[in-house]
Amino acid sequence: MKIDHNRFNLAISLFDELNREDPNREFINGKEEPKELLYAQRVTTMLKGYVSNPSEVLQLAARCQHIQRWKIERKSFPMTKPGYYQWRTSLRELHAKTAEKILREVGYEENIIDRVCALLKKEGLKTDIESQALEDVVVLVFIENYLQEFTNKHGNFDETKIKDIVDKSLKKMTAKGRLTALTMIKLSVS
Repeated sequence: MKIDHNRFNLAISLFDELNREDPNREFINGKEEPKELLYAQRVTTMLKGYVSNPSEVLQLAARCQHIQRWKIERKSFPMTKPGYYQWRTSLRELHAKTAEKILREVGYEENIIDRVCALLKKEGLKTDIESQALEDVVVLVFIENYLQEFTNKHGNFDETKIKDIVDKSLKKMTAKGRLTALTMIKLSVS
C-alpha cells in the first residue's frame, strides 16, 4: 500500500506536538529538548537504520512509542514488580488510545489504526516480525541513549542487578538485534 505522505506527515507532526509538551527535559548539543520528543526522534532514527524500508504502520508506531509517557508516573503504582508491570500496561494503553485518536483524526483506516495499536501494546512479540523489530529498536535506543543514565540513577543497584536488567533486555531481542547492539551501538565510557 502506497503511503499518503500528507496524512503520514500530519500524524507524525501531531505525535510530536503532544510530545513537545513533555515537562521533562534533556540537554543535547547544549540545547534543552522535551524528553519524549527526543526519544521519539531517536526511535525513528534507529528504526530507519535497523529496518530497510519499514512499513508505514511500523514508522507510525515507532514515532508514538512513548507518546505522553509523563502523564502516568511510575510512583502512582506500588514500587513492586507487579506494580511496575501495572504501570507498563497502563502506559501501553495510554499510548495506544492517544495514537488511535490522532490516527482517526487524520483519516487512517481502522485496520491501520488497529495494527499501530497492536504494535504499541507489544502484541505478538517473538511471533510478529514488526512487533519484534520495534522491540529490538526500543532496546537499541535504550542501550545507546539511556543505559548510562539508568545505571547512574540507580547507583544503589549492584553490578549483578544491572547485568540482569541488561540480560533481560537482550533476551527480548532477536539475534539480529543482539548483533546490532554489539556492532552498531557506541557506549560512552565514563
